[in-house]
Amino acid sequence: MKIVSIKAFNMTNPIAGGKYEPGPGETAARRDPWTKGAEVANPMSRYPKYKALRASWMSPWSAVGCIVTADDGTWGFGLTGYGNPVISIINEHLGPLLEGENPMATDRIFDMMNRIASPYSAAGLASYAISAIDLALWDLKGRKLGMPVYELAGGPAREKQFCYSTGNDTDWFMELGFQATKLACPYGPTDGLAALDGNEELVAKTRELIGPNKDLMLDCWMAFDVEFAVRLAHRLRPYGLKWMEDCLIPENMSAHRALRERLPWQTLSTGEHWYTPYPFFDAARDRLVDIFQPDINWVGGFTACQRIAAIADAAGLETILHAGMNTPFGQHFTYSNTNTRWGEFFVGGAPGVPLERTHRYPGMAVPKDGWCVPSDAPGFGHGLTLDALEALKLPG
Repeated sequence: MKIVSIKAFNMTNPIAGGKYEPGPGETAARRDPWTKGAEVANPMSRYPKYKALRASWMSPWSAVGCIVTADDGTWGFGLTGYGNPVISIINEHLGPLLEGENPMATDRIFDMMNRIASPYSAAGLASYAISAIDLALWDLKGRKLGMPVYELAGGPAREKQFCYSTGNDTDWFMELGFQATKLACPYGPTDGLAALDGNEELVAKTRELIGPNKDLMLDCWMAFDVEFAVRLAHRLRPYGLKWMEDCLIPENMSAHRALRERLPWQTLSTGEHWYTPYPFFDAARDRLVDIFQPDINWVGGFTACQRIAAIADAAGLETILHAGMNTPFGQHFTYSNTNTRWGEFFVGGAPGVPLERTHRYPGMAVPKDGWCVPSDAPGFGHGLTLDALEALKLPG
């Protein structure tokens, strides 16, 4: 069995969901989702022109689909982001060099891709390209063998997967039955002392809403420096945060080390913007954080996440994929790994909109009362046919 084609293309993001149109018996959204116009503290908050909305400075590049086809006609689909730059890496460099390889040899091909990309670094945009190919290969393997990927990876680690919600429409998340939730932090260092008050007010109101018996977390999305993170953590200590997430610029490992030293009592998590398994090894060695949060569509795919979870497990740390329950790829990994006891579901749809209506993966499960069981269809069970993928393609 040989790879005969690896092709990447711009596509509509299957998680974006599009405009919501009520189905039979459904009512329209109760209000706009929290994501519409919400200010979230971010790395560009120090620049007034871009402070109010993350979308004002994020790249315009689309989602990237990748199809790997074998000589017997079996194919697999993977997904990543960052548009034409990543498509070029796949179609002009990695893909042609992998034609003729055995598509079942995912570990070998993962190693090859990281070495091929080494002159310009396997991290960053190359990591997105590697992720798409690796996920497509795992999907192909499952389809070829007639098995869900979670079975190929060792079988289910649990009967059903616990999920927490992410977002600031907390009343809706509680109605949906989630037993743990994570807030997006609105204010950072550039807001001065008022930021501490505003963030505390949001956390206090949320704690009152959900009560004392549900876990509450805070996503700080690379917006803080060490001093602000420390001050905020002390202000929020009475509210019992399970963790504070992504406080610092990801590459600044010395800052991560300083934050760990100054907050030995606070559970810390990060990793969605770390690429390749290497920074996770360094962080585990020095115990910089307690929870690793790689993104399976960015960090290097299913194979990279397996290696990262092994590093975490050996170090006594935990792995929780970034938005891991928002894609079939993340669902299958999470469900098959003993060290991923929680799964994140980012809720971008408006209150009142069923979770099933907020994505375009026909076969993907969504959480029910805070629990989820992935599809047992072959591969990742995404439910997308070649015709459906063709319909999601964008020009360019």
